[in-house]
Amino acid sequence: MFQLHPQLAKDSFPILNLPLSTVILMNDARFPWIILVPERPNLVDLHDLKHDDYNALTREIRGASKAMAALFTADKMNVATLGNMVPQLHIHIIARYRNDAAWPAPVWGKGVAEPYETTAAEARINDIRVALQGL
Repeated sequence: MFQLHPQLAKDSFPILNLPLSTVILMNDARFPWIILVPERPNLVDLHDLKHDDYNALTREIRGASKAMAALFTADKMNVATLGNMVPQLHIHIIARYRNDAAWPAPVWGKGVAEPYETTAAEARINDIRVALQGL
């Protein structure tokens, strides 16, 4: 049975469920940052997915990336599957700007996360939920 890794649950807010993945918002207000987690148990890497699930995830990543780029008018979209700290397969989709807190480096290990205030988190979640509807 699928369960979201405790670290991902601790560091994020739920947004919505796509056909394959649950979508969560990273609790770092410095970056528009979502994470897609395929709702399948025991996945670590992309090659662990069944063929149809791999194709579905690719469509979800592409759709979510396009939606985030449009919603946040990003200069660049970062898409990554690292998993060094959290072994559960998850895909980071981060809208980046040339003037953001980490540019041009990756967001990991740059500064300290700035947690969302409740109303800001709710607004960001709602905006992303609307942008991702229909994926």
